[in-house]
Amino acid sequence: MNGISKTLNDMTLVERSSLLDTVADALEATAEEAEGEGDTRFVANSICVANTIRGLSGDLTPRDLRAAELLLEQGIMLVHQFSNRTKPRGVIH
Repeated sequence: MNGISKTLNDMTLVERSSLLDTVADALEATAEEAEGEGDTRFVANSICVANTIRGLSGDLTPRDLRAAELLLEQGIMLVHQFSNRTKPRGVIH
């Protein structure tokens, strides 16, 4: 990664939207993988967070930045947890 990291407050609207879309895309991709493994709880949680992020990204005002930060943190942690977990042996409910 080149350059200095920016906070959401320092980003342009286009940069914010891009970041939100990237995290939502990652959540949806891992939800698809989890669905193939039968992890229905992870699928539901990931899709809910992804949809909330997408809903927020269209109308992100300065007062919504803290909510966006929290959603991004949750989304990134879900993707991280999924990629670092042990694989389930059967269908997970």
